[in-house]
Amino acid sequence: MATPLAYTTRYSHPVTDVRAAIADEQYWKDRIAEVGGPNARLDSITVSGDQVHVEMIQAIAAELLPPAITAVRPGDLIIPRVENWSGNSATFEARVDGAPAEVRGTVVLEADGAGAVATVSGSIEVKIPLFGGKIETAIAERLTELLTSEEEFTNNWLAQR
Repeated sequence: MATPLAYTTRYSHPVTDVRAAIADEQYWKDRIAEVGGPNARLDSITVSGDQVHVEMIQAIAAELLPPAITAVRPGDLIIPRVENWSGNSATFEARVDGAPAEVRGTVVLEADGAGAVATVSGSIEVKIPLFGGKIETAIAERLTELLTSEEEFTNNWLAQR
């Protein structure tokens, strides 16, 4: 059974600014360099009108992982991730190379006073008998930390522009 993922990101910048960053290749390059983990990279970004397709590889260093994960999958976690934006909403999916783990969901970006809020909803599924739920919980914790880092990065990146 999958573990739900729910997270709310708050930006101190308006939706139009956040959305413009999402369509900016330099934003993704800077973001992956700062919060992507060891050997992270931006594989591609395609922008066509209000459609943005992003493919990246992120990583979590083995020393940052709980024993529940490293016992099943030793070494750094290599995480291919895809985001597909259309207007102010997106779908995303991520998986862990070499492990039966998937994260899928949606993001909705809306105005919130002078700023913006992005609501992330999804699920984490690890298909390993007996240990899957424990690993899903650990992934949810690391994913929440990553989303917080991406939120901080985006607010700082936009403030510098």
